[in-house]
Amino acid sequence: MATARLAVAALLLLAASASASASAAGEEGAQNQKVAVALYYESLCPYSARFVVDHLSKVFDDDLLDAIDLTLVPYGNARVGAGGEISCQHGPYECLLNTVEACAIDAWPDLAVHFSFIYCVEDLVVQGQYKEWESCFQKLGLDPKPVTECYKSEQGHKLELKYAKETDALEPPHQYVPWVVVDGQPLLEDYENFEAYICKAYKGTPPKACEGLGHPQMALQTAESKRNGVSYNAGGIGIELATVEDEGKEFKM
Repeated sequence: MATARLAVAALLLLAASASASASAAGEEGAQNQKVAVALYYESLCPYSARFVVDHLSKVFDDDLLDAIDLTLVPYGNARVGAGGEISCQHGPYECLLNTVEACAIDAWPDLAVHFSFIYCVEDLVVQGQYKEWESCFQKLGLDPKPVTECYKSEQGHKLELKYAKETDALEPPHQYVPWVVVDGQPLLEDYENFEAYICKAYKGTPPKACEGLGHPQMALQTAESKRNGVSYNAGGIGIELATVEDEGKEFKM
């Protein structure tokens, strides 16, 4: 199973690189047609991890990747204290991995590279082996130096403060993670159906991947954001991470 998942991570890297090359060779006007897609998440949230591994990664398997401008924001339900210190919903290790993933995005701006690394880390979260995250450098043939120097320095903290500001500025405010926004619209409960929203928002010729997806629900008309919040602020995290269930999301603290 681990070998198969590693192969998927490597294929994601190759697929994204090929797609990026194809997009660069296309018309410049195509860039203006891309749909903005943003994922606000936290590294040790089981629902965020599953969304990255089981759902978001699918855009790398077809032509839908060419229709989106994908942004990952690893901060989620964390909080910034009065002195600028950051506390995370699942404890210090989540803060570490949030920063590691922020540093990966900064060190490797190419989506093909940083998504493959984040996929590898989040796959380890799903398997309950997240403390082995450093193995992803070797698995993907990536130089660990830029990420290591970043998360061990003030640079990593600055990146997380930037993501904190971006997350806290969301309108409407995020209620839980994963929080998926497509073309400025938060998808709320319907986030796993994000591909249908992309196809609906895309202004160009619909990608082949859009065939048969159906019409998305109007996510914003739901009253789910009114329900009582539930916090899974365990302080630390263990093997039980992947067994916590509350309809596929984790609420703000």
